[in-house]
Amino acid sequence: MKFVTYVEKVSDSRRFGFILGECVVDVLRAAIYLKEENNVSEFLEIPSSLKFCLNEWESNFIKLQRLQDELSDKPIADLVAYGKYIAQFESDVQFLPPIPNPGSFRDFNAFEQYARASFKLQGLTMHPDWYRLPIFYFSNPNALYGQGAEIPYPENTEELDFELEFAVIIAKGGRDVKADDADRLIAGYTICNDWSARDLQRKEMELNLGPAKGKDFATSFGPYMVTPDELVDNWDENGKLHLRMTCHVNDQLISDGNTNSLYHSFPAMIERASMNANLIPGDYLGSGTVGNGCIMELRPENTGGWLKKGDTVKLEIEKLGTLENRIQ
Repeated sequence: MKFVTYVEKVSDSRRFGFILGECVVDVLRAAIYLKEENNVSEFLEIPSSLKFCLNEWESNFIKLQRLQDELSDKPIADLVAYGKYIAQFESDVQFLPPIPNPGSFRDFNAFEQYARASFKLQGLTMHPDWYRLPIFYFSNPNALYGQGAEIPYPENTEELDFELEFAVIIAKGGRDVKADDADRLIAGYTICNDWSARDLQRKEMELNLGPAKGKDFATSFGPYMVTPDELVDNWDENGKLHLRMTCHVNDQLISDGNTNSLYHSFPAMIERASMNANLIPGDYLGSGTVGNGCIMELRPENTGGWLKKGDTVKLEIEKLGTLENRIQ
């Protein structure tokens, strides 16, 4: 299933829904409709937000699948509950990040090609411990943007960059989770754009800290949280997930990669992140940048320069959708 958090164009209150065909089905309104029409009340027990659902994800996911099944053969765009349509076309809503208010966002550096390029740009050779330790930094969970949102151009930078990534969203949570048991914590996958002010980042990392200020002005997630069952046909016999990843800037293809080049798996990242720490439902874990997934690696002279006000950046990942933002 594909789950979303969104707002209607006539209201700024957050809604929780899932994708059915070309529509966004509102979970609460759908539950009310089935109660009114069929006297079925079990769906009213589903929490009113995706983040709350993740606390008891196994049981809530089963209910959400049943809710989808109940509606799959109905004209959902015409159904009404309490005088409001239970579904709207995707084009008629504004998507927020799937989890707009996570407890934390850890971003890893798990693609080897990008890691090598990063070390080289700092005048360093690849550190051998990179292959042993999935490394991450904490980014700002209070500066998140969704599909279609405009990204304010950060002040005091002239080197604005995108980063083509994907991420998992944590269900149930846990502490000291081993990689062999970590799949149970993955509620779903989403696209991530880790916006970066490279000149700010460079200055702070010369002092052996960061990235921090070079990152914490914006991260985009979305448009959906796609559950693992949607991706079963994209895994190979070696345990690699195959999804094409691309980035277009102003309709020009800039980056083209694949999730199968991920060196450290998400279960390995979960093990590292949960060591001596609690992962909680709704936390994001980012993959880091795919190879050739940013201007810094490709070099601005080869891509038309750093990002500018008015540019539109579109990330697409097979099965996960499209995450597009314009820089304001």
